[in-house]
Amino acid sequence: MDFQFLILNFIAKGSKTFGSQLSILNLIVWNPNPEIFSIGNFSLLWYGVLFATGLVLAGWYVWCRFKEFGIEQRHFENLIIWAFLGIFLGARLGHCLFYEPEYFLSRPIEMFLPVAVDEMGNYYFNGYHGLASHGAVMGLMLVLLLFKWSSGLAILPVMDWMAITTALAGAFIRLGNLMNSEIVGAPTDVAWAFVFPMIDDLPRHPAQLYESLFFFVVFGVCVLLFMRLKYRSVKPGFYLALQLMVIAVFRFCVEFVKEVQVGFERDMALNMGQWLSVPFFLLGIVLMVWTQKCVKNNENLENNE
Repeated sequence: MDFQFLILNFIAKGSKTFGSQLSILNLIVWNPNPEIFSIGNFSLLWYGVLFATGLVLAGWYVWCRFKEFGIEQRHFENLIIWAFLGIFLGARLGHCLFYEPEYFLSRPIEMFLPVAVDEMGNYYFNGYHGLASHGAVMGLMLVLLLFKWSSGLAILPVMDWMAITTALAGAFIRLGNLMNSEIVGAPTDVAWAFVFPMIDDLPRHPAQLYESLFFFVVFGVCVLLFMRLKYRSVKPGFYLALQLMVIAVFRFCVEFVKEVQVGFERDMALNMGQWLSVPFFLLGIVLMVWTQKCVKNNENLENNE
């Protein structure tokens, strides 16, 4: 009996060891070169290409809606300028003020210019490191209100279309984060874990993929929903409110499987991304109630409230 016990114990331990080795072999080691190519001091990065691709496709979708509803091209051209400024400045200031305020408030020039200061006080080109999605949404919503004031257009439909494309742009941006091996997930033992050698040798959740896939699905569902409903059974502002709520809930949840972005978050019950998601969800609820009860449903978008 003792001999049989030893044999069975040996087989059990061997199976466990083999299973662990097989699990390690199945891990995806993700270590791509962030650069597509470089010429001299210029480097073309995957992140930049994917970021630009997302914005271009988002702009194309909004342009199609402008044509569909008969809005003049000059309004679209102005919108693109406003939107770019709002997204970039909002994303940049959001990262600087929400995640690294102590550093950037002591070096305000680095918030706006792609430079850094060395120990000797000399400036050198460093690029922009750090963009926050919550800040981008805040900046975009703010400039859309300014766009409404300057153009006289009914702004809620425009905000609906921009909200629908936010998911599309976000999907490409998260793929860019994946190519940079940044915004990684927390350590895990799931079968589809990624190892990011640029970070460490731990298997981690591919959180960038989770977010990217979710955003692609949200974009597809909202596009189909808009094609079916437009503003026949819902009022302007519906798609904006829906996106705010859905993405805020997902962002809150996915943060549980992501690595903290900055050190001070380790001592927080909820991280910064989760706290910032709460007001967006509440805003979505308020907008949904207000727009569907109080806003007039008028598909003539030129010069209407």
